[in-house]
Amino acid sequence: MTLLEAIQVRHSVRQYTDQKIDGEILLQLHKIIEECNQESGLNIQLCLDEPKAFQSRLARYGKFSNVRNYLALVGKNNSSLDEKCGYYGEKIVLRATQLGLSTCWVGLTYSKQNIVSVKPDEKLLLVIAIGYGETTGLPHNNKPIEKLCRVAGSMPDWFRRGLEAAQLAPTALNQQKFRFELKDNIVNAVAGFGFYAKVDLGIVKYHFELGANESDWKWA
Repeated sequence: MTLLEAIQVRHSVRQYTDQKIDGEILLQLHKIIEECNQESGLNIQLCLDEPKAFQSRLARYGKFSNVRNYLALVGKNNSSLDEKCGYYGEKIVLRATQLGLSTCWVGLTYSKQNIVSVKPDEKLLLVIAIGYGETTGLPHNNKPIEKLCRVAGSMPDWFRRGLEAAQLAPTALNQQKFRFELKDNIVNAVAGFGFYAKVDLGIVKYHFELGANESDWKWA
């Protein structure tokens, strides 16, 4: 499965089986986490067989069940944290999809008490449930591409491909509060307003890069 194919098949899953993440799957998962941490400076942590974070009333409200594994997105508490967590978290999510795992981004409906190691200058921003899902999830509704962008002139094929990939990205409450602007092969991705808007921006930027790959363009 390619990463573009992973974008197509990956959907949020909130109910999981008891199957453990182990063997080669676990090795590959650790590998991509280490690569992302080295590249980004984040401190993303994989928590295995640890149900405490999803035993709270909040988790039940979020309709989560049997979540025993999750990624904790931790990093230096600065202005770039949200976008970095979105970008590199989604990089791990799509690799996990290639490995046959299900995932779900979780911003509020989990307990933060004593679940990961966070240094004094760091922040636990959010978590990603991960494991073998009871189902493969369902696709979310998408806004038309034209509502997600602003283009000066005609829309190039590579830009449309990038938008189609970004259109399938998970965002907070599936609101897709982002916009891509194009001028002279320069792309500017703009975050909307609301909870985790900058996290969403990081996620959609990674999707866009995958869709618009091998084209002569750059970020603003």
